[in-house]
Amino acid sequence: MSILVLGIGNPIMSDDAVGGRIVELLQQHYRFPPEVQLLDGDTLGTSLLHHLEWVENLLVVDAVETGSPPGTLIRLANDEIPRVLAAKLSPHQMGLSDLLAVAALQGCAPQEVVVWGIQPASVDMGLDLSPPVAGQMESLTAGVLEELRRWGIVPVQN
Repeated sequence: MSILVLGIGNPIMSDDAVGGRIVELLQQHYRFPPEVQLLDGDTLGTSLLHHLEWVENLLVVDAVETGSPPGTLIRLANDEIPRVLAAKLSPHQMGLSDLLAVAALQGCAPQEVVVWGIQPASVDMGLDLSPPVAGQMESLTAGVLEELRRWGIVPVQN
């Protein structure tokens, strides 16, 4: 099984940086088997398509606007994702939505897609996460690791 953990977000827009920050934490603190790739996709959208060509399972980490209290964790899977993306919940949803649609058209769509997200408090210009989001980084990381375990991946902690 091939797995891509894709963090997306703008690193200079406060809570929007959460996807890349989670990927960075995973890279620093865990070792993964070769079938798992960790990628900070920044805000690259459909230019990430070539990364999906080998992927069976895609795990996306991002800030997701749901109107929930800041710091609320969100998990979406498979059929839930297009419905939610239609409601414009993530600043990157159009890129992610387009990416998944083009992958499907080219026959390289992942078999399973899961989004782990967090309700941002701020997406203003800034390098620091807001306190509600910073306070949930451990829980968000735990959710991502649990998803990977569900897929049979148990990383080794450094």
